[in-house]
Amino acid sequence: MGTVWFWIVAAMLTLYVVLDGFDLGVGIVYLLVARTEQDRRKAMHAIGPVWDGNEVWLIAGGGTLFFAFPLLYASSFSGFYLPLTIVLWLLMVRGLSIELRAHTHDSVYKTFFDATFFLSSFALAVFFGAALANVVRGVPIGADDYFFLPLWTNWRTGPNPGILDWYTVIGGVLAALALALHGLLYLALKTKGELNLRSTAWAKKLLPIVAVITLASVPATVIARPDSLTHYQQHGIAWLAPTMVVAGMVTTAISLARGWEWRAFLGSSTYLASMLVGAAAGLYPVVLPSVGTAGQSITIDRALAGPHAVRVGLIWWIFGILLALTYTVTVYWLFRGKIPEHAEGYGH
Repeated sequence: MGTVWFWIVAAMLTLYVVLDGFDLGVGIVYLLVARTEQDRRKAMHAIGPVWDGNEVWLIAGGGTLFFAFPLLYASSFSGFYLPLTIVLWLLMVRGLSIELRAHTHDSVYKTFFDATFFLSSFALAVFFGAALANVVRGVPIGADDYFFLPLWTNWRTGPNPGILDWYTVIGGVLAALALALHGLLYLALKTKGELNLRSTAWAKKLLPIVAVITLASVPATVIARPDSLTHYQQHGIAWLAPTMVVAGMVTTAISLARGWEWRAFLGSSTYLASMLVGAAAGLYPVVLPSVGTAGQSITIDRALAGPHAVRVGLIWWIFGILLALTYTVTVYWLFRGKIPEHAEGYGH
């Protein structure tokens, strides 16, 4: 049951990154490609019906973590208290930017909300990438299974790291660029005209940069956490994840060159999902590695809730996930296709 719940949580967080990743990416490239008021309305129009539904998967993942791995939840949410608070404020600012922009006709307010939409989207991508890098690198867990991380220390990995160091900065930059690419491909998929052309052109420029940083992140991970490839060496099936990362990048490159918008977006989705699955495979069966000497890593067996809770929880989780998937599929089906050239209002 521990392995089942490990991969359930990993799958839910992966789904969140793929879905909310493209509207975060739209926010990152918003000021770059949407240069006119009409283009900005179209960009908002493209994510309007789905952005808030996408964020539900983050809440669902956190809720699942709460009852399946209570020790991990308690330790990580207290240790990462500062970045989680920052993320909460960024999510609120971003949501207000999207909603309030649609209800004002004043150019000054629109400019302000455009700026906060970009800044909050970019900062969220960086913090999410840095958060994943913190988990991969490990944290200084104490004998009581708790830890605290300052925002930064000496910018080096080791027994006393900060939330930000050279490795987590790489993770944050890679996340921001990868989600920007994902957002560009989504805009190319959903729009026509100049916005479509600019999004495609910038995606072609950004793709090789993402590929290079992705490649560089592999030796960086081994340096930051020398045992990160242990599970890959023990279980050959784990190598399927990095293989799919390469396949996703190649699919995106070929599809962009040939103008296959759907395939390019699916290639990017495959890349993001495989990166998350690869990180989870490298951690398994550890859910939070320790880099200190006082405490030990939190593993699946140590963190898992009681047998009755995980069995009953699985039944209710199945009902809940079916409802959530039904809602998600229905919304995306209703708002399929490209948005109107002269989009008005909120959503389409």
